[in-house]
Amino acid sequence: MLEFYGKRFGSRLLLGTARYPSPAILADAVRASTCEIVTVSLRRESGDMRAGQDFWALMKELGTHILPNTAGCHSAREAVTTARMAREVFATSWIKLEVIGDSDTLQPDPFGLVEAARILCSEGFEVFPYMNDDLVVAEKLVEAGCRVLMPWGAPIGSGRGLNNPYALRTMRAHFPDITLVVDAGLGVPSHAAAAMELGYDAVLVNTAVAKAGDPVAMARAFAAAVEAGRLAFEADPIDALDMAVPSTPLLGKALL
Repeated sequence: MLEFYGKRFGSRLLLGTARYPSPAILADAVRASTCEIVTVSLRRESGDMRAGQDFWALMKELGTHILPNTAGCHSAREAVTTARMAREVFATSWIKLEVIGDSDTLQPDPFGLVEAARILCSEGFEVFPYMNDDLVVAEKLVEAGCRVLMPWGAPIGSGRGLNNPYALRTMRAHFPDITLVVDAGLGVPSHAAAAMELGYDAVLVNTAVAKAGDPVAMARAFAAAVEAGRLAFEADPIDALDMAVPSTPLLGKALL
């Protein structure tokens, strides 16, 4: 079972809720994915706006656990303020912490991220930090109180998959007791399966599903890939070799 801050879930796929063609397609994709957690930006739930109220009603109808995020924040101060607002709006101490440092790559600002994480953890938030694959930054976030880390596979929305499998594998080995989620950059289900085969606990996908020609079918495909990747990891896959190894033993071969 997947566990986040003491809560357990059957599905290891998390879905973002932005950029879908319609609320109905979003709802169908969430159902098809069998995911139990969706990420939601505070900007989607905008007080008195009818659209925001309708969206929140849809989330309640789906029955998924809400993980608010601080998407679009470019400083620790902005992220902390957004997180505090999200806690009031969504009635949860969970927060997916994003502090963007570069507008082109949407790479996280490691300094602002650690600063914001320290503040939020001290205020009782349960923080899910979106980060790059840097071990030093990861250490600082764990020291700040984070029990979940969300390293990127590639830049947000790029669909490039796992740009640095070595770094992700190293992080998994370095933090055996921390829940790790590959967040951002996955483009096709095989990318998700590869992340799970590395031993990651879950993946978070948004653009690859929302912008697919058939988001519902793609959501179903990602769900299958995540399950397959996890099963493969638990089955202890063979190591890659430089030379061929015969699958049929030579012992007992007929002599002609």
